[in-house]
Amino acid sequence: MTFNKIGLGLLLIIVIISGGFAFNHFLDRDALPDGIASGHGRLEVEEVHVAVRYGGRVADVLVDEGDMVEADDVLARLDTAELDAHLARAEAEIHQAQESVVGAEALIAQRESELKFAEQELGRAAILVQRGHTSQEIADQRLTQRDTARATLRAAKAQLATARATVRSAEAAARQIEVQLDEATIRAPRLGRVQYRLAEPGEVLANGGRIVTLLDLTDVYMTIFLPTSEAGRLAYGAEARIQLDAAPEFMIPANVSFVAANAQFTPKEVETRSEREKLMFRVKVQIDPELLLQYIDLVKTGLPGDVFVSLTSELSWPERFAINLPPRPSG
Repeated sequence: MTFNKIGLGLLLIIVIISGGFAFNHFLDRDALPDGIASGHGRLEVEEVHVAVRYGGRVADVLVDEGDMVEADDVLARLDTAELDAHLARAEAEIHQAQESVVGAEALIAQRESELKFAEQELGRAAILVQRGHTSQEIADQRLTQRDTARATLRAAKAQLATARATVRSAEAAARQIEVQLDEATIRAPRLGRVQYRLAEPGEVLANGGRIVTLLDLTDVYMTIFLPTSEAGRLAYGAEARIQLDAAPEFMIPANVSFVAANAQFTPKEVETRSEREKLMFRVKVQIDPELLLQYIDLVKTGLPGDVFVSLTSELSWPERFAINLPPRPSG
């Protein structure tokens, strides 16, 4: 009997505490001024997966997890010994093709000279035939020589075109190898912090193999869910405030950057008004990138907190929602 009384007492205390927590929760929500809605979420950040474009063996990885990197910083390098050999071969082929072009141009000059001489011989033969100083057979031979010279000139010009095409092909192959060599140096696409180091020296990666994952600390946001009555009044770009659980004394300014077109947790059949009020819409609240740059060393992800959003453009924020930022990091 005593045990039952104790158990019943503990259960009553738990119910009272739980009820008090729920009451305070709804009281706080109800205590919000008209025109302000709130939700709870965690700071999130855009992840950037940095990968190799062309596969190869990893020669070196120059960053560790937690490192801050600037845009265009070198993150890693692939082994380029094989590519260097291919480039040397391509450059030799370019030189060889260029020599062929020079030879073809010289051959054309020779064939043009031969054609000019053949045309002159044909002209003299025609005059001699008219005067009766030579036979028609000789004139026909000169005509054949002229036609042959024309044909050989056309062949020489075709040979020159082929040689020039070979040069372009060799140059294109060299440029492709140069692109692969450039891609062998893996650079940071933007400012961020290394979250994961996914490859180590000596590993062989396929095309698209990941090297690191970066966190873009200039793209930080918090996702909350609001009911129909509030989401329907929310406008893109609406002002917002973020209050982190770890630092409730600060109010961080933000703006609504996204409101879902479709509700979450939607019942299969939405017919009554009470059911429609249960619909929740995903809302994304984003911090200004320029502000984030000023506090880049303090930006952390995953921190829970509350978001307060303005449902009207005419809202005058109460004093307790006034923007209050931490001191900027020195240096």
